[in-house]
Amino acid sequence: MKVEDFKSGIWQPQYQYKSFQPVPVNVEWSWENPQINTMLERANKVLGELNAFSLIVPDIDLFIQMHITKEAQTSSRIEGMQTAFDEAVMPEEHIAIEKRDDWREVRNYVNAMNGAVAELKRLPLSNRLLKQTHAILMSGVRGKTKQPGEFRVSQNWIGGSGLSDAAFIPPHQNSVPDLMGDLEKFWHNENIHVPHLIRAAISHYQFETIHPFLDGNGRIGRLMIPLYLISHGLLEKPSLYMSDFFERNRASYYDALMKVRIGNDLTHWLLFFLNGVEQTAIKGRDVFRQVLHLRAEFDKLVLTMGKRGELASRLLTLIYRKPVLTAKDVQTELGISTPTANALVKVFLEKNLLKELTGQQRGRVYVCEPYMKAFIS
Repeated sequence: MKVEDFKSGIWQPQYQYKSFQPVPVNVEWSWENPQINTMLERANKVLGELNAFSLIVPDIDLFIQMHITKEAQTSSRIEGMQTAFDEAVMPEEHIAIEKRDDWREVRNYVNAMNGAVAELKRLPLSNRLLKQTHAILMSGVRGKTKQPGEFRVSQNWIGGSGLSDAAFIPPHQNSVPDLMGDLEKFWHNENIHVPHLIRAAISHYQFETIHPFLDGNGRIGRLMIPLYLISHGLLEKPSLYMSDFFERNRASYYDALMKVRIGNDLTHWLLFFLNGVEQTAIKGRDVFRQVLHLRAEFDKLVLTMGKRGELASRLLTLIYRKPVLTAKDVQTELGISTPTANALVKVFLEKNLLKELTGQQRGRVYVCEPYMKAFIS
């Protein structure tokens, strides 16, 4: 299939509405537009640099968890949830009651991503894996009644209040199994010669167009991108997340998807996606550079703490995993007494490694601001 000749699908009459039936994508793909080749080369280059950083940064999994939390918070924000990044790394008891529903949605995303990455060690990227991930994403939150872990068996829609005024109506539920089966074959078809980033771009478009779940399609579709790259060896760790790019370019993102469906303009979507990969990989690479710099600076400060140095080093490791914490957390996680934990926190406050958030005398919460800012910038 030549990208320039692509016909995205047809509108099929249903009862009182029309649904969009996309064409299968498990075919050989080619293109004439040289800009796609240029963008593909640039995206692959910086993706390789990002992957190299994830291999050389010590204790990378500590920082990957922050990456995942930032992705969960941003991806959920696209869906209208209002959890801030500092709230996303806090325990639930520190979250205002009226914000806890959104907080749980973000934490479910973190758990879903971690679970999916772990599963990739024994399962290929598959519909089975996506269903398992969806079940975790929807567990105990607002989507818990919308068939968690199962493809939909009823019609859904995008935008509007119902089928009568929807912005887009995905394919009829009876088509979902075959379309998702075709998409799964596309991920692993070794008889066609299609670069992985092109497959990832087409896969994201096709998944969002099929909209196979009743709820959570946006988050699963965005999460699917790093899962694809990991499963095919382009990334060693889940270090590339597109939600920040999609969120900053939200109107362009939705327009690019609709241009494929309505106008068959797959070229525009591929260029938009590849540009997103390049920008996101550059940003991720720069975050890792900043983390390495901060770590070196923090280690220098630890060396000035004398006999507290060993405990201080352990507290730093805890902060990398949990940058918003309490003195009780320090006491529990490090297995030290209350006075020792309080004294250690005091030293970190004096060195500007921690900052108190609440302004209260009791129930104080501390944050490592320079580290948090590295993931927000």
